[in-house]
Amino acid sequence: MTAELSRFKVKQGKMESVEQWMAFLNEHMGHVLLTLDDEKMFVETIFKEERDGETYLYWYSVQGEGGTELENSSHEVDKKHMAFWNECIDSAYGSVDMEPQVVMIQEKVRAAME
Repeated sequence: MTAELSRFKVKQGKMESVEQWMAFLNEHMGHVLLTLDDEKMFVETIFKEERDGETYLYWYSVQGEGGTELENSSHEVDKKHMAFWNECIDSAYGSVDMEPQVVMIQEKVRAAME
């Protein structure tokens, strides 16, 4: 099991596309959850932060071992995700990966993830 939190910078002028993408994910949650199953992604949450005139998205996830990589997915939602990513995320910024210090997950939940 892996718990991750990473920050990505949104390209200037792409907030409308980001908002459309977040709305799409919320409106099509049934399809989104199917992709998470293949990825063995048990929790995935996207947060937004506005700081110093820049917008950042944070991805928090808890994932099991051996899931399908996003790039290898056959789901239409994942193809749209990759298009969104290429359009809106600033690859020059890269990502800032936070280092987990404590992962607090109930044993019964961990057992359900195996």
